[in-house]
Amino acid sequence: MKFATLTTIALLATSAFAADSNTAKRTPPTKLQIGVKFRPEDCPVKASVGDKVAVHYQGTLFSDGTTFDDSYERGQPIEFTLGQGQVIKGWDQGILGMCIGEKRVLKIPADLGYGAAGAGGVIPPNAALVFKTELMAINGKGKDDAGAGRDEL
Repeated sequence: MKFATLTTIALLATSAFAADSNTAKRTPPTKLQIGVKFRPEDCPVKASVGDKVAVHYQGTLFSDGTTFDDSYERGQPIEFTLGQGQVIKGWDQGILGMCIGEKRVLKIPADLGYGAAGAGGVIPPNAALVFKTELMAINGKGKDDAGAGRDEL
């Protein structure tokens, strides 16, 4: 009898812990979260404010993982000048300091994304976003040119 009671208590505790873990995983970020998935060993140049960067990405909704945009499918990375407000704030902050060839996952809270307005009928208002990003080039120099110092860019 004691064994059955202890087993039941253990199962309930495990279930409660699992429920808390699942809830925590689904809680949208309140600040930018940057996960570095790959960084080249050699990184002579890092993305800085004012640099023109080319970034491949896949954008998904944090809430359910729905993909809303994917530059890989188009075969064309997005190009923009870092720190100039040409993209959402989460990107200006999350791409900063990346090396050419580096891959990051950016978990972006709504206030650093599209906020209360949402975007284009595909991103709902106040949606947290997840972007898998890969820095392809800085100022027109890609992986093959990355050995050149910033002075040569």
